[in-house]
Amino acid sequence: MLLAIDIGNSNVVWGTFKNQTLKHHWRLNTDPAKTSDEYGAIFQRLLRASGIGPDQVTGVILSSVVPSLTPAFEQMSEALFHHKPLVVSPDLDTGLKLSYTNPRELGSDRLVNAAAAYARYKSALIIIDLGTATTFGAVTQAGEYLGGVIAPGLSIAADALHSRTAKLPKVDLVRPKTVIGKDTISSIQSGLIFGYAGLVDGIVVRMQQELGQKARVLATGGLSSVIAPESRTIQEVCPFLTLEGLEWLYRRTHGDG
Repeated sequence: MLLAIDIGNSNVVWGTFKNQTLKHHWRLNTDPAKTSDEYGAIFQRLLRASGIGPDQVTGVILSSVVPSLTPAFEQMSEALFHHKPLVVSPDLDTGLKLSYTNPRELGSDRLVNAAAAYARYKSALIIIDLGTATTFGAVTQAGEYLGGVIAPGLSIAADALHSRTAKLPKVDLVRPKTVIGKDTISSIQSGLIFGYAGLVDGIVVRMQQELGQKARVLATGGLSSVIAPESRTIQEVCPFLTLEGLEWLYRRTHGDG
């Protein structure tokens, strides 16, 4: 059983795979203050609740955009599962040609998403990850990762609007009934939800123009289900693209991908 871990700025998303199928998945708050022992206790408790013992884990792959937490998860993997994790980096063979000026600046989650999507579709792609940040990645028909776009995430915008104003409340990120808000809360929700849908569509159109070829548009990330229904350009939501990409990359690295 493979354990795939994606350490993001807001959440640690992880799951177990058996025969290439995602069997269980969990989402934890990212806490750089936690030690390897503390995360190990949480992992062990949740795995046991699903009937999985540490000895059933046969491999671990790790993607991290929080460098301070990477050593803690490496230590946890070796102590609890007795496996040195495969840590995603640009040095791995992802099947993509990286045209990023400095590939080491590329977030490992963006790399995994692009590699997984290209392996699945073998076509030009725009991959949107709606998480703490809203990121876009562009892949050509030939499998060249050209680069992308990084914008503040929807939650960051909502928090900033609340913290930087005297009277505006913090709101739930749900679709309002109308674009024209009838009260403060629905007005904020309209600006956030429809505003970010417009941001996504506007950037996708510009990326399509620069690519010069029709690209398939995929969305993933914790907030993809909120924005995708309001978007005119997102064609498919892949909620577990990063975890599935980690599983595929592990198999590829071990000669089975």
